[in-house]
Amino acid sequence: MSAEPTHVPDDTTTSLPRRPFHFTPGTGEAVDAVLAAGPHEVFRTLVRDRESEVTLLLARRVLHGFLGRAAGLTGGPPDGDLSAAVHGLIEGTRDELAPALAALNGAEPGVRAEVLRQRGVVALLAGCWLDAVSQPATQPAVVVNRLFAQHFELAGGGDPLRSAHHHRARALEDAGAALPGIAAADFLDRANARPATALLACFPLALSVLPGNFLPEVVGVHHAFHRLGIDDRLLGTPPPVPPAELDELLAEYAAQADPVDQARLLAAVALTVQLEREHVGLLTELAEFRRTRTLESEVAEVISRHAPLAGRQHGRAAVGDRSLVEVFAEFGRTAGGADPAALAHFLTEFRESPYLAELPGGDCRFLAAIRFGGPMFGIFDEREAALLADWVATVHNGERGEIVVRPNTVGDHVVDRWWPAVADAHPDDVVFDDTPPSGDRELFYRLVNIENWANTLPLAAERAEQCFVDAQVLFEHGAGGRYTDASFFDYDPDALYARAENIYWEKLVDPYEPLTEVPDADEVRFRQSTYHLTYLIDGAWLHRVGRLGRRERESDGMLFRIHADEMGNGDLRKNHLTLTRRALASQGTRLPHIRTEEFVDQDDLPDDMYGFALQQLSMCLFPDRFYNEILGYNLAIEMFGSGEMRLHEIQKLRHHGFDDCYEQAHLTIDNFSAGHAKQAADIIVAYLDRVRRTSGEAAVAGEWHRVWRGYASFAYFLEQPLLREVASGPPVAQPVPEDAELVL
Repeated sequence: MSAEPTHVPDDTTTSLPRRPFHFTPGTGEAVDAVLAAGPHEVFRTLVRDRESEVTLLLARRVLHGFLGRAAGLTGGPPDGDLSAAVHGLIEGTRDELAPALAALNGAEPGVRAEVLRQRGVVALLAGCWLDAVSQPATQPAVVVNRLFAQHFELAGGGDPLRSAHHHRARALEDAGAALPGIAAADFLDRANARPATALLACFPLALSVLPGNFLPEVVGVHHAFHRLGIDDRLLGTPPPVPPAELDELLAEYAAQADPVDQARLLAAVALTVQLEREHVGLLTELAEFRRTRTLESEVAEVISRHAPLAGRQHGRAAVGDRSLVEVFAEFGRTAGGADPAALAHFLTEFRESPYLAELPGGDCRFLAAIRFGGPMFGIFDEREAALLADWVATVHNGERGEIVVRPNTVGDHVVDRWWPAVADAHPDDVVFDDTPPSGDRELFYRLVNIENWANTLPLAAERAEQCFVDAQVLFEHGAGGRYTDASFFDYDPDALYARAENIYWEKLVDPYEPLTEVPDADEVRFRQSTYHLTYLIDGAWLHRVGRLGRRERESDGMLFRIHADEMGNGDLRKNHLTLTRRALASQGTRLPHIRTEEFVDQDDLPDDMYGFALQQLSMCLFPDRFYNEILGYNLAIEMFGSGEMRLHEIQKLRHHGFDDCYEQAHLTIDNFSAGHAKQAADIIVAYLDRVRRTSGEAAVAGEWHRVWRGYASFAYFLEQPLLREVASGPPVAQPVPEDAELVL
């Protein structure tokens, strides 16, 4: 039987230590270039690029710009109960915004759709700040597990069709305000996003990049955003996180946090309330602008939107004394869109041109050109074509008043208030240096705390890629592995399942026989110590997969569900890092947290065990670049959780009365019947099936090659005896002896 569970105190961390943020020299100039391009480019960079130093520094500067003004919104630490202070801010704002939200919901359908499309830029970000809050540097803190439980709920338990994001996207679509995926190149354009909307959205996006360093702010933003419920009230959707759960999280955090962290949380709440108040004001301003704009202003907006794309297609066509090619090129070069006065002048001349002259039957050359069969058919969508036809009708009816195009300045005062603080932000905790780590221990420390050591990203990418390349030696010799078979084979689903099943039975399960002699306690402790470094980062290889803008593939949700299982789905008792701490404590080992400098100096774990952990921590930082390899690695590590080695460790631990909870959990959860091992194979099949359907059969081979080198990279560390045999002589044809060492 298992030993009695070993009690370990909860990790009540509410913030990480304040540390400098290290970047490679030259990163600052690259960020300056992004900021110089304006809020839209900042938004796009934060969404699209999560793997570079540029994005991490950009996020740090954005947060500094916003948070630098947040403390002034509260006046400092809460005076008394934190929960009461937070609720006072939120409930007062809910009441204040109720009339404005009611008016927006009562707007005519076209105006309401435009308002919701604008709001969609913010609404579809909801919860992004939780995407990477569960990471090696923060787990297994109580508050992080609370947040992860709610993240799991928001993500629909890993099913994209049940996620809050999907429900909101559908609600927008039902209201006539459909938007493409948030990472789509034209997302902001399709939303007609004002610069202020893009700018305000950059705050939660930046928080999602550096959640470990801003844990109090994550809790504050998460609570305030969902408790205010602006999007639920605009879209008529139920709260994605029950208010009671939000209040429990806040109360638990308040009970654990010191006054400094409480002040940070309260400032984040006040900032979120202020930003939401300002965006509702922007939406109200937008609704009024849309409601009162003239028909000519609407036409001018259509022309302005299409002019930069008109190119040279208009040949010799001219309006007034200027060619359309010249006019439209000028519109396209104008910063911030075409000048309203220039648009008004163009429309004035256009209505007097032969293109709008009325023909018999009420037609004109322009309308004929944009209808089916005309040279401009398909340029304008149905709504735009109808709008243009309405304007032409007024021209034919003799209207010749002065054309005035009102400029769209909605939200510009918000940009004036916040953009200087963001664009000029230069936090004093940013350091530029390219000093390499002194060794594996320091590299491990940096990778765990990668938010603070972004200058290590290039080294991590190079290290991971080199391992994938080196591991391909097992494509030829992998069949001789003791616990794996990384020999290459041509992919098809049946072949993958057959290979995985053969490994499971022939290398992991069938060789098992109970030990006839159990090593003494010291030897068992030492053997366990060779695994513990890996156990302390359990689940890390998946913790960045499936973030905002990367949830469209079925495989993304499936990978997220596996990671959630590793983290106990937010249940601290089932979190595998909690089980690791229990196992260590039962063996008399109490280690400092891996994020600390004290861990760098610990001497309980052998130095030669770092390679495997470093590879896992390196590749997980690049879930886009190494997505395929992560799929293969996931299969290998989940399969290794079952079978002979695990059963032997359980026998040894039980014999000496040590807690076997970690080993037992993996023995059950990683099975090849329906557990993680089987799921890992299913994920590969699902991903490659998508590749086949979207890119064709020929593309599958290249994708598969990368998947399998990910599997081989796990075997590369596990099968060291085999690799020594390969290096010293002819390839090994038979598995190595059962007592072969594991180098993890």
